[in-house]
This record gives sequence, C-alpha cells and structure tokens, in this order.
Amino acid sequence: MSMNLTPIGELLIAKQLVSEQDVERALQLQPQLDARLGQILIRIGAISEDNLLPVLAQQLDIPLLDETLLPSTAQMIEQAAQLGGLSTNWLLEQEIVLWENVDGTIACASPNPLNSFARETLCNAYQQHQLQWSFVRSRDIERMANLIRSDSVSAMFSDEVAHLRELAEEAPVIELVNNTWAQAIDIGASDIHIEPEEHGFEIRFRVDGILTTKMSFGRDRFDAVVSRIKLISGLDIAERRLPQDGRISIRASGIDIDIRVSVIPGVHGESIVLRLLPKERKDFSLKRLGMEQDHLNKFRKWIKEPHGIVLVTGPTGSGKSTSLYAALAEANDRQKKIITVEDPVEYKMDGITQIQTHAEIEYTFARALRAILRHDPDIIMIGEIRDLETAEIAVQSALTGHMVFSTLHTNDAIGAFNRLIDMGLEPFLVASSLRAVQAQRLVRRLCSHCAKPLSHDEMMQLAPADFAEQMLELQGRFPTLMTESAKWHHATGCPQCQNTGYRGRVGIYEFVEVTTELQAAIVQRLPTHEVNLLAKRDGYRNLREDGLIKARNGLTTIDEVMRVTGLSNQVAS
Repeated sequence: MSMNLTPIGELLIAKQLVSEQDVERALQLQPQLDARLGQILIRIGAISEDNLLPVLAQQLDIPLLDETLLPSTAQMIEQAAQLGGLSTNWLLEQEIVLWENVDGTIACASPNPLNSFARETLCNAYQQHQLQWSFVRSRDIERMANLIRSDSVSAMFSDEVAHLRELAEEAPVIELVNNTWAQAIDIGASDIHIEPEEHGFEIRFRVDGILTTKMSFGRDRFDAVVSRIKLISGLDIAERRLPQDGRISIRASGIDIDIRVSVIPGVHGESIVLRLLPKERKDFSLKRLGMEQDHLNKFRKWIKEPHGIVLVTGPTGSGKSTSLYAALAEANDRQKKIITVEDPVEYKMDGITQIQTHAEIEYTFARALRAILRHDPDIIMIGEIRDLETAEIAVQSALTGHMVFSTLHTNDAIGAFNRLIDMGLEPFLVASSLRAVQAQRLVRRLCSHCAKPLSHDEMMQLAPADFAEQMLELQGRFPTLMTESAKWHHATGCPQCQNTGYRGRVGIYEFVEVTTELQAAIVQRLPTHEVNLLAKRDGYRNLREDGLIKARNGLTTIDEVMRVTGLSNQVAS
C-alpha cells in the first residue's frame, strides 16, 4: 500500500474543493465530534461525499468502488456474513457491505474503511480469508441495506414529538441530509424532491429543468429525514395532515444558500420539495439571460420607460424572476426609488427595498402595494399579478407615473392581454397601461465538451418536415441575427454533463411591444391571430422561432427546442 502522507485537509485545499476556513473550523470541531476530518467537512456542509471520497481513495491508496461492482442480491451479503458468524444488522450499523469473491477473498466496502474496530472484528471473523477493503459511497451502502431490509420494512409512523426530534438529531441522519444538499449544489440542481413510496423513498434532483433519481432509501430512514428537514426549517414535526412551508439558511458544499421548503401530505407520507437559492448569486446581468440582440435592445428600452407596465410571462420555473431581477439591476442607478413586493423574496439586492408578503397575517400583494404607493417609488416590482385587486393597483400605479414590472402566468406573450381582461380589467385600461409583454422558457444549453457538430444533410434528416420552410422565413425576417453560417449540433453526453449532453440553460423569448395599433386591437378585443399579425409587423417571433435561431447558433438542439415549446407552437403566419 502506497499512501500519500499529505494531510487530507491540505489535499482538499490544493484541489480547491474546500477553503482553508472550512478546514480550520472542522479541526476545531474534531475533538468534540470525535470523527474524521472528512466526515466533519461533510457534516458542516463544506464538501460532498462525491468530491471527498476520490481524494481519500487517492491519499490512502484504497480503491473507490463503482456501484456496478456491488452485490446484486441480498443473499450474497447474507451468505458472506454467515461465513464469518456475523449478523447483517451489525454490518449495516458499521456501514459495511461484504461478499465473497470467486477467488475466496472477502470484499469489504465502506465509506470509512479505516474503522479500526470494524477492521479488527472482520480480521478475527475471517481468519482463513484475505480481506480486500475499498471505499464506497454512503448512498450505495443504503441501497445494499434496502436489499436486506426490503422484506421486513414496515411503514410505521410515530406521533411522539420527542421521538421524532431524537431521530432528527442522529448523526447519520444529519450527515445524510447535509450530504444530499452538497451533492445537489455540486451538480447545479435547482430543486431536491424527496418522494415517499410504499416500501421506501427516493431523492430526485432537478438539473437544468429535468428530474433524475439520485438516491433510493429504505422506509425506516424516511421519518428521520423528514423530521430533520422540518426541525431546521421551523415546521411542526408532528403535523402530517396539512401542507407546510418553511425556509432554511445553510452552508453546503462551501456555498451559503437559502432553501425554500414545501411539504405536502400524500398517501405514502409527506412529499418534500426543496428549492435551492444560492445567496452568493449576484450577477443579474441582462447579457447572461441569452437574449438575441434585437430582444436585448427592446428590453433595455422598456426598462428606461418612465411609466407603464412590463409583464414577464411563463410557467413556474421558466426564469421569470431572474429576468425581473436583471431588469431591476439594470435600472438601479441609485437615482430612483425601487420597491419590490414578493412572495418570497428570492434574492436580496443592494439599493432596493424588498418587501415579503405574509398571507397568514393578511399582508397580501394588494395591501403591500397600497402602502408602498405612499412611499414615493419610481419603480415597483410585483412578484406576481394573481387577482383583480392586485391588477387594478398595478394599472393605477402605471397610470400615475410609476414603472411597474411584474409576472403573469400565461402560455405566450399575446395571451397576457386576454388574461388581464378575463381577470376583470377594462380593455382600455389594459391597452393604456401596458408597455410590453415578454414570454419565456428555458432550454438546456449544449455541453461544450461533448456537443457533436452536424452537417446540413444530417440536420435535415433530424429536423421536422416543415423545418426548411421555417428557416427560410426566419432568414428573411431576421437577417441580422443569421449572418454567420449555421452551427447545428447534436447532444451526445460525457462525465462533465452527467451524460445528458447538456449543461446549464438559456432563455428563449417572445417580445410584444404595445404599439398604437396594438392598443386599438386590445380595446376592440380582436381575435388572437389578428393581434399576432400586428405584432409580427413589429418584429415579433414566437418561442419556437427564437429557439430555432439559438439552435442554429449552436447554443442548443432542435430536439430541446421542440421538447420545451411543444408541437403546437408553430411559426407565426
């Protein structure tokens, strides 16, 4: 065995996986926690196990086992345990999985293969066999435990708060929850979904808008995990019948983040969704949104308007809040009073007064807006126009000299006019107060490490039937955006992008400016297709068209654009 004698803390700092401050803090905690430095770093949220174990394996010259090499059945583990006169329960308590190889050696896998007590016990139990130790991830140990426990696990729920608190404070549970957050941060997840099933539960991460299962655990761990999350987010541990919402501020994988917690009851137990909101996200530059130059010019012009309403529309998770924050950052020249009303305040910005609504004390959007109109604002940002009362105050604000930014849930930009009218606003108020509407979605950005260029012939084979006609029309309408040669690519997949072919996301947009002609169309309530034609004369293109331009420029793929925009979002005609 050839070990690297450099301390693990120095190795991690050298690889820029942790900071010197994190290591110093872990060393200070080591005497009272009586644990290895790596375990403490995971516990305090400085690093994930996925980043720690490869470095430990290299330092100690102990291999890190791939999950595909672990036993496929519980019988293999049970037979090896019986061979040494050990119980599987003891092995699971020690976080060890073992099995007999074809050559008679005993493979021993553990997240902590240096556990002296476990090593000594196994040496005595298997005196006639050679032991082969390796590192393995905690989630793989849990998966093996599920194989063993699957027949005996029962979905028992305890209503005793004291017992639930005790579960939540157990060190393995704390490490599991903290490690889950760290892993999610490492791969750039926006949400963590904890979903109970009849005999276990899954943890899924949403990365670039797509949910993927990352871990599966036995049902016996579920109560402890839920209790831990509820405890630190200030929720009622004993309440399992009603939805609850909370918030946590933690440090994970070396990053300070806020976590928005949503708990809802289901038939198999409570489902939890955690929205990850990094505190250190400060760059809300408009250029990072991925707008084409014509859209960027229009958006900047709208931001400088002295009064009126600019709406950003789209479903949940389409990047509306990011666009609004970028608009506020652009407008924040410290010469204007900017006030926001949000639920919740996702990112804190300097130089802006941000207000959090509280429905439980009836501090709603409408009530907050009435108050801030007396606070001499120049620009108002409303998190969402949800009802007629909020819409009426937004219109009143716009007509009395204020610039209002807000979001609205509609499928496209042109649908926003009818949505406001259906809420109860008079058409002439909608027409006179609205300056512009922007609709948006997020498409996954091609991974720069593995994207494969496509020739024109290959592209035509993969493209929809009317693709050539669509691209010719776009070339005629937006020649300045398509001056360079096409850069079509195909997603392949590599370790850098978790084998998805994509890494990160970019926005696709619809922009509708409310011109004099469009105001008349809104007041007359003309059909959508006629409004569409009017908008098209002023440079409007729909989400599909904007996505195709980005695919042509090598930012994403046609498949991804079609996935996000659907089959019905055809080229405007």
